[in-house]
Amino acid sequence: MGWSTNQLADLADTTLRTIRHYHEVGLLTEPERRPNGYKSYGVAHLVRVLRIKRLTGLGLSLAQIAELGDADEHPGAALRRLDAELAATIDRLQRARADLALILRQEKVTDLPVDIASTIAEADLSPQERSLTTLMAQLVSPEAMSAYAEALASYTKDPAKAEFEALPVDADEETRQRLAERLLALPFTQEVRAMFPDATAMYAGGPRGAEFAMKTMGKVVVELYNKAQIDVLIRMNG
Repeated sequence: MGWSTNQLADLADTTLRTIRHYHEVGLLTEPERRPNGYKSYGVAHLVRVLRIKRLTGLGLSLAQIAELGDADEHPGAALRRLDAELAATIDRLQRARADLALILRQEKVTDLPVDIASTIAEADLSPQERSLTTLMAQLVSPEAMSAYAEALASYTKDPAKAEFEALPVDADEETRQRLAERLLALPFTQEVRAMFPDATAMYAGGPRGAEFAMKTMGKVVVELYNKAQIDVLIRMNG
């Protein structure tokens, strides 16, 4: 005499709902039925359920198990693929933990690459500059971002910077021109311009390309700064 569905689930240490789901997705064949209409499962069904449990426990999805078919051969290829996926996941998680440990030790911000977060945080950027830098990290190459972070070592909260941040939208042309010249003379500005003579040089090699990066940063600048401030930035790059 075979086992009922409840007995099969109990022997396999699973649930009635799981057994029914295996039937629904085609992983478990329907058993013969007793004269009273109840299902009667055999050893093959129990072995099949235990195998499915074992493979799902290793990390294979039900869809992947379905691809293996009903044969009981050792699924070497599927398990090797799974092993490679797990190795990549472990590597990603280890890197994430290393980044998290550094962030916790330094008590630095989390919206910047961890290897440059400390340098950028110490530069005491304005909220607008901070936003620009965070977005820049997504648009330039890692090499360009590291170079930019190194340049921030010479960043100081110069009065010209403070004046730029507070520049009213109705600032006259003379004030804008004078401020642009003062900002251009700052060591940080000079160093960045030496590294990146123009925007194309800064964004070349970025993951989305220079054109996309420049358009994106242009939209960001328009949102972060008023018209007078944008005019100063244009004069600096003119």
